[in-house]
Amino acid sequence: MTSQILLISLLVLFALNAPIAVAIGVASLLAIVIQGDFPIMMVVQKMFGGMDSFHLMAVPLFMFTGVLMEAGGISRRIIDFANALVGWLPGGLAAVTVVSAMFFAGISGSAAADAAAVGAILIPAMKKSGYDSDFAAAVQASGGSIGVIIPPSIPMIIFGFLTGASIGQLFAGGILPGILIGISLISVASFISFRRGYAGTTAFSLPEVWRTFKRAILALGAPAIILGGILFGIFTATESAAVAVVYALFIGIAVYRQIKPSDLFGLFRDGAITSAIVMFIISTASVFSWIAAIEDIPARLAGSLLHLTENPGALLLMINLILLIAGTFVETTASLILLVPMITAMLPALHIDMIQLGVIVVTNLAIGMLTPPMGICLIVSSSISGDSLTAVSRRILPFLGILLIDLLIITFYSPITMWLATMVAK
Repeated sequence: MTSQILLISLLVLFALNAPIAVAIGVASLLAIVIQGDFPIMMVVQKMFGGMDSFHLMAVPLFMFTGVLMEAGGISRRIIDFANALVGWLPGGLAAVTVVSAMFFAGISGSAAADAAAVGAILIPAMKKSGYDSDFAAAVQASGGSIGVIIPPSIPMIIFGFLTGASIGQLFAGGILPGILIGISLISVASFISFRRGYAGTTAFSLPEVWRTFKRAILALGAPAIILGGILFGIFTATESAAVAVVYALFIGIAVYRQIKPSDLFGLFRDGAITSAIVMFIISTASVFSWIAAIEDIPARLAGSLLHLTENPGALLLMINLILLIAGTFVETTASLILLVPMITAMLPALHIDMIQLGVIVVTNLAIGMLTPPMGICLIVSSSISGDSLTAVSRRILPFLGILLIDLLIITFYSPITMWLATMVAK
């Protein structure tokens, strides 16, 4: 009875368009009240306990790093370097958008932050250069989704927290899939640009690549420090996030001098607000997961899928389908906390490593960021371009197509994930 109340009330609240955290929290509260076996105080205790983790400290720290690096003047330097690298391709600015998003992904760990930071500069630039506004927004949205695949990745941190998987290995496992997706998106954007006559922005020049690289080297130092420190075992993911904050403050204040002491309060406020939203979702979803575990919902759902088929390939396809649907309607953090227990219950039948499963899960949810109504990258990009979600959604279909092909490669070709992850484990 309790499980039915929990799931039905959650679906009803989602249908009423209640905020994600509120929907999950209210559904959990209703289940506890109706069950009657636990005091209401357990809700508060489980909410606090769900956030009380050393691993989760990295979430607000990486989000704050993204805020600092954007305000500290790195966006323009990264974009100039990306332009020197790929601006000569057909639709040069479209390719620059994806490459810039890949670089920025190595800093913030948040797809929404990447889409906002790069899109605020490049969407207006593409429109000014004659690109269709909705196409510019679609390119930016698809590029922004890489932000949760290329490390550092906040969803990967949450997956590691939920499963006990090594966050360093998850980060390493996301590097090659992120590069594959980036190259794929550039190929699609360049092909469409060639068909529509969007020209490159500059001729390729090694001296220009070197000049822009030197200007951007300190900006690019953040992902090098974050990833290098984790992959070489110098510090944990959480410690790397703290190092990244200090580095971003130093670069923004002392080197680029784009951040003034008077700006710090506003930057702390912005970082705190975005972090609070995510942590509130984690706290309410922790209550939901606790009730689901008591009712044995993950194991029962996993058993239902295993009853349909025990073929690993068919199970992986079904999991991908469930995650794609969930990513369309449910926020990423909530999807992880609600679905990962069910998926990991099937791990022995899937015949894959936990690290590969983590990358598959995060890639699915990244694709969900491009589909309405919960497509955060789509929403951010369309708000910058001024286009309707419907118009941008139509333009993003070719990018979704190539992302689904990439997803199948990541799902069924394990070396692309496990090669670097295995090296880190040694």
